[in-house]
Amino acid sequence: MKNYQLIKTLRWGLLALFVVLVSIAAYLHQVLGAAKAPSIHALCPFGGLESLYQVFTTGTFISKIFAGTMTLFIITLLVALLFRRSFCGLICPFGAIQELFAKLGQKIFKRKWIMPAPMDKPLRSLKYVVLIVTVVYAWRTAGLWMAPYDPWSAFAHLPEGLESVWKESAVGLIILLVTVLGSLIYDRFFCKYLCPMGALYGIVGKLSPFKVVRDENECIDCGICNKSCPMNIDVQHSLKVTTAECMNCQTCVTSCPKPGALDHQFGHKMIKPLTIIILVMVVFFGSIFASQAAGLYELTPTPLKTGESINYNEVKGYMSIKEASESTKTDLKEFYLKFKIPENVPETTKMKEISKVSEGYDFDQVKASLGTQ
Repeated sequence: MKNYQLIKTLRWGLLALFVVLVSIAAYLHQVLGAAKAPSIHALCPFGGLESLYQVFTTGTFISKIFAGTMTLFIITLLVALLFRRSFCGLICPFGAIQELFAKLGQKIFKRKWIMPAPMDKPLRSLKYVVLIVTVVYAWRTAGLWMAPYDPWSAFAHLPEGLESVWKESAVGLIILLVTVLGSLIYDRFFCKYLCPMGALYGIVGKLSPFKVVRDENECIDCGICNKSCPMNIDVQHSLKVTTAECMNCQTCVTSCPKPGALDHQFGHKMIKPLTIIILVMVVFFGSIFASQAAGLYELTPTPLKTGESINYNEVKGYMSIKEASESTKTDLKEFYLKFKIPENVPETTKMKEISKVSEGYDFDQVKASLGTQ
């Protein structure tokens, strides 16, 4: 059992590492801009799903999405096909944050709360509705229409300040708050009820040969597996755990006090928890490194080559006024006039921050009015 404790610590260490790395990337994006640091949308595999229709119909990606995002999306589908929702249970930083608050909630309330079954089942169906709605609208609008409602996007923009996040993503911030508070009471609140990617991985994972199996001859019916499961799966009364809710977090197996009562099975072969974690990481990061070597993993815009320029509708919010004028090959004074920028705004100001200097300025509206010039 000491070995299992080390595995639990390893899993938590990996999740904590991913939270830190993605949080740093989100901060750098706000400070350095998308040209040097990827946006949270580029780092999230859901961006690949949202961009899928446009890739097939036009060969291009929607705004803020790059080749690396699509590659990441495909890699996570591969992980789900092999090991179910392992991305959720072993890699996803937003899931890790929820589990952290769940642990905090259990310390505060001295118990683990479980949603009543009559409410739990229909609520779990919500994530499939969210998946369908977000994909349909993303494909119809060819854009990240969900961004203002995305709690993960709201979290990533917190370095800008609450006022800025509230202005651009009030609903997303509210859902983030509900998720955090909900996770204090119900573990993995967003994962269970609202996450569209969790819904997709659950569907794909149904094809996976991986599952948790229970030996009823060895099982002592202590119920610890049920109590420890963050997704509240009834492991204790299942011979095989094949539900779409299982996220391969290892918790039920590593918490079981009776050796041999619970195991992971891949096809007909039993696999140890540590081996599974290693395999998931090898598949995930190995695929990323291979994609990078093949030049398929780009998360930031490709720098303009000598002589190249962009249209006005391609000007990005992270660009300074001077950078935008140079990228569009427009004289700086003319650029000020074209984009209706007041003269008192310094040329070093980022396009998305002009409104902070000149109240009422709407960069997106002005850009849209210029079309594809």
